[in-house]
Amino acid sequence: MNRRAFTLIELLVVIAIIAILAAILFPVFAQAKEAAKRAACLSNLKQMGTGFSLYLNDSDDLLPDRRDLKKSLPGGWRPWTSWPPSDPRGGWAANVLNPYVKNFEIWSCPSVRGSTVGEAVQVKQAVSTDPGAPASRYWLWRFDQDKPEIPIDNLWGKSPDQAVSDLQQAKNAQVGYPEGVADIELAVDPYFPRTIPSVEPALKGAAVHRGGRNRLFLDTHAKWAPDARLDR
Repeated sequence: MNRRAFTLIELLVVIAIIAILAAILFPVFAQAKEAAKRAACLSNLKQMGTGFSLYLNDSDDLLPDRRDLKKSLPGGWRPWTSWPPSDPRGGWAANVLNPYVKNFEIWSCPSVRGSTVGEAVQVKQAVSTDPGAPASRYWLWRFDQDKPEIPIDNLWGKSPDQAVSDLQQAKNAQVGYPEGVADIELAVDPYFPRTIPSVEPALKGAAVHRGGRNRLFLDTHAKWAPDARLDR
C-alpha cells in the first residue's frame, strides 16, 4: 500500500502560513482587548459622574470640599517633586462618593493596574491607611489644591453655576473658557505629556490608554479625547 504523508517542505509551508496569520491577527486581538478596557474605563467615569450627581442632590447643589482628606490620606499632599505641580489624585473622591457608587473598583481602569503609570506615586493613592486598602488611580484637576483659601480654578464646595463663573474668570489656559457645565472636566485618566520638561523620563508620553484619555465632565457626560503628546 502507498502511504501519503506530509513532506518537510509542506510542513514548513503550513507553519509559515500559521505564522503569517498569527502576525496579522494578534495585533487585531490586542486592539480589541484594549478597546474593551477603554470602554470599561469610560464606564467607570460615568459611574463617578452618577456619584457626583447624587452627591449634589443631597448637598444643596454644592460640590464636596474635603481638603482635609486631601491632606490626610496616605502620602499626604503631593509626595513628589516632579510634574505635576499640584496633586490631582482622587483618593478623597473615592471615599466621598462611595456611599453612592459602593464600589472602589471603579477608581482604577483595567488598563492601568500593574502598569508603570498605575504604580506611579503621582497616580496611585490608597483610599485609607488600612493594609491592603483599595487605590484610586484617576485624576481630578479642579480639586488639586489643599490651600486654606479655595483657588478660583478649584471647585471645592462650589455650586456648578459658581464653578462655571469662577473658571471663566480664572482664564486658566488648561481649562479654557467654559460655556457651561458640559465644558468643565471633573475626572480624567492620568497622563504624562512628553512635551513637559519636568515629567520624569520614565513617564514621558505615557498614559493609561495610548494616544489619549477618557474624561468625565461636570454635566456627567464622559468621552474619549485624543492627545498627540501621548505616545505610549
